[in-house]
Amino acid sequence: MPPLAASVRTDRPQRILITGASSGIGAALALAYAERGIGLVLGGRDLPRLAATEGACRARGAEVEAATVDVTDAGAMRRWIEAADDRAPLDLVIANAGISAGTGTDGESEAQARAIFATNIDGVVNTVWPALQRMERRGRGQVALMSSLAAFRGFPGAPAYCGSKAAVRVWGEGLRGEYAGKGVAVSVICPGYIESPMTAVNDFPMPLLMSAERAAGIVKRGLARNRARIAFPFPMYVAAWLLSALPPGLTDPLLRRLPKKA
Repeated sequence: MPPLAASVRTDRPQRILITGASSGIGAALALAYAERGIGLVLGGRDLPRLAATEGACRARGAEVEAATVDVTDAGAMRRWIEAADDRAPLDLVIANAGISAGTGTDGESEAQARAIFATNIDGVVNTVWPALQRMERRGRGQVALMSSLAAFRGFPGAPAYCGSKAAVRVWGEGLRGEYAGKGVAVSVICPGYIESPMTAVNDFPMPLLMSAERAAGIVKRGLARNRARIAFPFPMYVAAWLLSALPPGLTDPLLRRLPKKA
């Protein structure tokens, strides 16, 4: 029988796959793990930015495989992940790729909502599922799902984004219990505002905005400790949890007055 997840070695992964590694927290995570003896498998959509991340990680001594890959293509993702795992077993897979958009001045279109769901939900499933199947068979490994503090309450300014991150959070928390006895650790990451191209377009105040490098350090430490939920910064986490706990009748009037994401 595989060991319990609590006994899984998560403090020193040797081979790590990260999606969305071309910028933001994905690129910062790749750099946080990059050192001699570490193998990185990086995926992203922006080839020049991905190449820059690859070069920076190689400069730190890591062995790097990088590929432009569309997380919404289930077949391509399975082939990419399984090929990487065939070359050397993956210890940690971070399903980080995601997109963001809001209602702006004209509301949220069906096309925009579907695009967000396709990347943020289907893309995560397409990353996690092949990895989980391989890890379950060998009885070891770790998977991390990138959610958000926006997962705790639907905001009128970004309904599809909040909904997609809520699905990822709840699915990941369920997977953790499901795989606890199979030797596979599962963690959910719920950051607040992080400096990235995604937040650079926001024209409203972002409380406790954090650098991607600092966020990557928090995530890395949380994964090493096999934490179920890595939510930060703490004051924003408390606020998000409180909003989710209060009756919608009390919070809706407040949330309707918040700025809308473009």
